[in-house]
Amino acid sequence: MTSTAPEALQGQDADRRPPHSWQRRLLRFGYAPRRTPSLRDRLVPPYVRPNRRTWAVLGVPEPLARRVERWSAWGGPLLVALVAGALRFWHLDRPKAVIFDETYYAKDAWALVNQGYEGAWRLKDVDKLILKYPGDVKVPTEPSYVVHPPMGKWVIGLGEQLFGLNPFGWRFMVALLGTLSVLMLCRIGRRLFRSTFLGCLAGLLLAVDGLHFVMSRTALLDMVLMFFVVAAFGCLLIDRDRSRERLAAALPVDADGVLRPDAGVAETLRLGWRPWRLAAGVLLGLACGTKWNGLYVLAAFGLLTVAWDVGARRVAGAVRPYAAVAKRDLLPAFVSTVPVAIATYLATWTGWIVGDKGYYRDWATTGGKGGNFTWLPDWLRSLWHYENEVYKFHVGLTDGHTYDSNPWSWIVVGRPVSYYYEDVKPGVDGCGAPVGGEKCASEVLALGTPLLWWAACFALVYVLWRWFFRRDWRAGAIACGVAAGWVPWFFYQERTIFLFYAVVFVPFLCLAVTMMIGAMLGPPGADERRRAVGAIGAGVLVLLIIWNFIYFWPLYTGDPIPLEEWRNRMWLDTWV
Repeated sequence: MTSTAPEALQGQDADRRPPHSWQRRLLRFGYAPRRTPSLRDRLVPPYVRPNRRTWAVLGVPEPLARRVERWSAWGGPLLVALVAGALRFWHLDRPKAVIFDETYYAKDAWALVNQGYEGAWRLKDVDKLILKYPGDVKVPTEPSYVVHPPMGKWVIGLGEQLFGLNPFGWRFMVALLGTLSVLMLCRIGRRLFRSTFLGCLAGLLLAVDGLHFVMSRTALLDMVLMFFVVAAFGCLLIDRDRSRERLAAALPVDADGVLRPDAGVAETLRLGWRPWRLAAGVLLGLACGTKWNGLYVLAAFGLLTVAWDVGARRVAGAVRPYAAVAKRDLLPAFVSTVPVAIATYLATWTGWIVGDKGYYRDWATTGGKGGNFTWLPDWLRSLWHYENEVYKFHVGLTDGHTYDSNPWSWIVVGRPVSYYYEDVKPGVDGCGAPVGGEKCASEVLALGTPLLWWAACFALVYVLWRWFFRRDWRAGAIACGVAAGWVPWFFYQERTIFLFYAVVFVPFLCLAVTMMIGAMLGPPGADERRRAVGAIGAGVLVLLIIWNFIYFWPLYTGDPIPLEEWRNRMWLDTWV
């Protein structure tokens, strides 16, 4: 990072004066001409290494220090993920109840893994029967009309196959994916910021986010969707590094061993087989096969990877980088994402396709006879009709709900969803003897850790500022992830929607806060006083976020607490 003051452009930095008057006018808003590192470092930035003085102060010998640095690349993320997993699997079967929309997805998942399609559970008090006689309740053969693709339910069903139709079984895979997403975010943050410390910090913030925590312990589809989205982003990030490494390897080196740009290489080099982008296409198809809002992520990430290719070829020396990308990269990028995602999406419907009892499965041979597309396979025509009916349902879902909310309020956790609430009598289920003989409250509230989310409000402003004025691709990538998961809901503000949908972009909020904390710590070369002040401020913020998570722990797990303590945690009236 460089000084943003206009004086920094004087003297030895005069050669970096912005060439355009409009750029000079932006100086007052924080615009700073980019310091130009070597071409190799611009294409493939090196990872940050701890200062040798730090190891010396700690009394660590240099050989051991280097070994620790190597192991920390995986050791740090694994340690953070271990903590996250311990939290998420702790009493995973509590509450011993079917909470919120588990009443749909847990049973649908059990039907899918047993017969390949969702059944209509019409038995009276079926949830209570499942809890009392897990695994003994007969799966209905009558097909059920469901409004979400099957992939997320296949994932939930895998846990039920392993551990049975019980709360631990239907929550197991979601908890596992929640834990793995923390590990992935540590590694993604490390690659994005070129810092193991900042990568682990991003994962730690995700580990102590209340919304992510609750969703990791509830058998809903949104956590599965989030996992595939984060995994796809990570694959695209690796693909970005690999393609730029190939460009750097192909560029000429001068007599001094310095890498030089070359327009011919930058505009004509084919980047070859890109398996990580193909993997991203598969993962985005699985995301769409979980919930349809994965389509917006597919579109956003597709544009993002093309923009990265443009940037890489420009840095390598391309005179017309857009034309070069259109000629060399655009078609492979499209094929690796869109057709692959479509094929993957269709594959998630295999159980419905190969069977003959799924809802609308025989529509093409009954109510859908005739028309202009009879040359298509019957299963495809039936599936298209089914999807069309589901789309009508989604856009027409305007019935009010106690906990529905407007997406404008999500970022400040304005209206969290209560998944479970029960009054607990004193002396029952861990409830002590509250003052005045009041009962205890047991609640599972899908509430993001407030201080983390409120810090994210400022972090998003910082990320947008850094993207616009500093042209920082990392900030742009984070903003893209947030926008892909959040912005589409603004087009459906009349629809019944909920705050927990925001779990899809929570990892990107954690990356934004991490980037802001990195700036608080100070740029390389800052004096000791600046570093100390930054470290104290960043440390206090992180500790407050962790404390905040601990404070709201009873509301995340359903642990009974005195009613007065429950009221104290209702910081906003809209949380009740």
